[in-house]
Amino acid sequence: MATAAARSTTLTYTGDVTATQTVSAASNAASPGSVTIHTLASGANTITLPTGGSTVVCATIVPPTGNTATIVLKGVTGDTGVGLHLTDPSSISMAAANTTFVLTAGATITGLKIFWS
Repeated sequence: MATAAARSTTLTYTGDVTATQTVSAASNAASPGSVTIHTLASGANTITLPTGGSTVVCATIVPPTGNTATIVLKGVTGDTGVGLHLTDPSSISMAAANTTFVLTAGATITGLKIFWS
């Protein structure tokens, strides 16, 4: 069963620039509304998007607190990819045709969460 999801990112600046900016994404009426917890093995790990009547438009990847292993986001194994922050969350918007992506870990990572919306 799908869940409606609305997402936004709020940036708050202080110091030389003082401002708040909120960037909203389109609502997703068919979100899976779920969180999965993963143990990534050292090397390439294929992540499959949830299905079952829902449509994923975003994956928010949350590494465990204190993580020290590298995480590289790739479309497929063999891509150069993009290095993600070791501990900060990363939100990735998905095209409708996507069914998988790859997270390449520099070492075993236990407790990585993915929030699906």
